[in-house]
Amino acid sequence: MAVTEKSILTRLYVVTAFMFLFAVAVLFKLVNIQFVQGEKYKALAMERTEKMFTIAPNRGNLYSDDGSLLATSVSRYTIRFDAVTVSDEDFRKNIVPLSNSLSKMLGKPSSHYQKLLRKAKVNKNRYALIARNLDYSEYITVKDFPLFNKGPYKGGLIIEQKTVREHPLGKIAERSVGYENVDENGYYSGVGLERAYGEYLRGVQGKRLKQKIAKGQWKPIGWENIVEPKDGYDLVSTIDINIQDIAHHALLGQLEHYKADHGTVIVMETETGEVKAISNLGRTEAGKYYERLNYAVGEASEPGSTFKLMSLVAALEDKVIDTSTVIDTEKGRWKIYDRTVKDSKWGGYGKISAGHAFEVSSNTAFAKMIHNNYKNDPEKFVNRLMSMNLNKKLDLPIKGEGEPVIRFPGDKGWSGISLAWMSHGYEVAMTPLQVLTFYNAIANDGEMVKPRLIKEVKEWDRTIEKFEKEVINESVCSKETAAKVQQLLKNVVEKKYGTGHGLYSPNFSMAGKTGTAQKNYVSKDPDKLRYISSFAGYFPAENPKYSCIVVIHEPDKSVGYYGADVSGPVFKSVAQKVYATSPLVDEIDMEKVKDQRLDKSYQRYYAEAQKNYKQVPNVKGMSGMDAISILENLGIEVEVRGNGKVKRQSVSQGTNLKDAKKITLELS
Repeated sequence: MAVTEKSILTRLYVVTAFMFLFAVAVLFKLVNIQFVQGEKYKALAMERTEKMFTIAPNRGNLYSDDGSLLATSVSRYTIRFDAVTVSDEDFRKNIVPLSNSLSKMLGKPSSHYQKLLRKAKVNKNRYALIARNLDYSEYITVKDFPLFNKGPYKGGLIIEQKTVREHPLGKIAERSVGYENVDENGYYSGVGLERAYGEYLRGVQGKRLKQKIAKGQWKPIGWENIVEPKDGYDLVSTIDINIQDIAHHALLGQLEHYKADHGTVIVMETETGEVKAISNLGRTEAGKYYERLNYAVGEASEPGSTFKLMSLVAALEDKVIDTSTVIDTEKGRWKIYDRTVKDSKWGGYGKISAGHAFEVSSNTAFAKMIHNNYKNDPEKFVNRLMSMNLNKKLDLPIKGEGEPVIRFPGDKGWSGISLAWMSHGYEVAMTPLQVLTFYNAIANDGEMVKPRLIKEVKEWDRTIEKFEKEVINESVCSKETAAKVQQLLKNVVEKKYGTGHGLYSPNFSMAGKTGTAQKNYVSKDPDKLRYISSFAGYFPAENPKYSCIVVIHEPDKSVGYYGADVSGPVFKSVAQKVYATSPLVDEIDMEKVKDQRLDKSYQRYYAEAQKNYKQVPNVKGMSGMDAISILENLGIEVEVRGNGKVKRQSVSQGTNLKDAKKITLELS
C-alpha cells in the first residue's frame, strides 16, 4: 500500500513538474513575442491589413512645334462603394437622391443604382463597383453627390485613379511618338520619343496607404496621399503637324496605289536639322497601312542610285574626275570579271560627261568612273566616304538606329567588283535618315547637321533644357564641290533628260536624285526580284528650306517600280503643299539696325505696359501653350478645350481684367 501511494506521488510530481515547465515555456514564448519579436509581428500584421501602394505620376505631354498635343496623359477614375462604413440612417436618407444623381450622369435608370447599393448594403460589400473610366470632371461631380459628399468614412466613397496615354492625332506619327512600358522589376522598354526621352516624361512616383478589406481588394485610407506624385516634364518636339499630315497622306496614297509593302518619308529643316515630319507605314495582311516600324531610323538597306551623289562627291573631292570628264557607257552594258553592270536604258547613253551620267543615272558610267580611278588604291575611295561620316551612326536618342555598312578592302564580302558595285549603291547600306542627312549637308553647302526631334524640355512655361543645333561635320566637301553637285541635282528635275523631270513644275523648284535598288538580286528567279524605290533631295533648289527623302519598299512591279514614278510624286506633293502653306515674309535683320538707346527705351516701355495691363488680350491664332502662359500670368483662370491653336476665346479682347476671372479657350 505504501509502495502504491509512493508511486502515485512520484507520478503526480512528474506531471506537476511537466506542467510547470510547460507554463514557463509558454510564458517565455509570450514574453519573447511581446517584447523581443513584437515589432516583427506587428509589422507582419500591419502588412497583411495595411500596405503602401505607389501612385503613378502624370506623364509629361509631348507637343508639336506649335503647341499641339502629340501625346498626353489622361487620368481615369473608378468609383466604388464601401457599404459597411455608412450608417443605416445616412444610407436610408441618401440612397434615392444618390441613385438619381448617378442615373443622370451615367445614363442607367435610378432603379438600377438603388438595387446595386441595397445589395451591397445587405451583403456588407466593402468594394462594390459603381462606375469605371470617368474623366476628371465626372470624378469631381461624383464627389459632390448625396452621401458620397460625406467622404470615404461616412459616405463610403472609394476613388481609384489610373493614368492612360492618349494620342490626339491618332495614328499620324504614332511610331515616331512611340511608347514606354515598365515591367514589375522596374525595367523600361519602348520605342520612339516616348522611350528616348522617358527620363524627362516619367515624373516621380507618389505613395498612398491602403487597407485590405477582402481577398485581393485594397481600400485607400483617407483622402490624402502619403507622398504626392510629381508630374513629368513636357517635351516640345520639332514636328510640324501641318507638314506631318501632308507627308503622311502623300505616302499613304502612293503605298496604296502601288500596293507596296512599306515606306517612309522624312522632312527636315535644312539649316537646323529639325525633323518636321517623319512617317512610317507598313502593310497588313488585309492590305491596310499603319505605323508598324520606324523604318526611317531603323532600316538600313542598299540605297541604290541615291548613293551616286556620295560617289560623285568623293571623286570630285579626290580630283580623279571633273563633271566634264567623258565616260563611255559601253552601250549600257559593262562587264567586270564575271559580272555585268547594266543601265536601265537599253543601248546605253554613248559617251557622256560625268555630270550628265549623274543626271541620267547611268550605272555603267559610275561603275567605270569609280573602279578605274580607284582600283589601284581602293582604300582612298573608302577613306573618302568615311571622312564624310557615311560609316557612322547618327547617334540618335531614339533606340534601334540601323548600322550603316561601308566595307573596307580586306573586310568580309570585299571583292574585285566591290568598287563598281558601291559606286551605284550596292554592297553598302544606310537608313533613310542617314541618306537624308548627307543630302541635307549638300543643301547646306557641305555642313552636316545632326537630325533633331526635340526642341526643349518644359515645366509649364519654364524651360528646363534646350536642344540646339548640333554640327556633325563642318564640311563633308568643299564649297566648290557642293556648288557643282547642287546644280546637277537641280538638273535631274529641270532638264528634260533628267530622271526626275516628270516631277518638274514651273511654280516651285526642287532638286534631288532618283533611286531604284533591286532586292533579292542574287536569286536567279525573276519572280523573287523586288525593288526599293527612292527619291532624296531638297526644296527650293535655291536657298533650300527643307530636305526630304521618300523610300518605298517592294511596290507591285506590274504597276511600277522606278524611283521617279513611285517615290518622286510623294516628294513633289510634300514640296508643293508646303510651298502653298508657307507665307512669304519680308524679314529685317534687327541685329544690323539695332540701337541700344532704342532697345532700352523699348524694354522700359514693355515693362511698364505689362505692369499696367488692365484688359484681356486677343490670343486667337496663338498656340495653346503660349496663350495659357500669357493669360495665367495676368491672373486669369484658363480652361482649354481641344489642342492646337486658339480658335475662340470666351472672354472678348478689351474686357477689363477685373471682370475676367475665368476664360475658356477653344483650340483648333
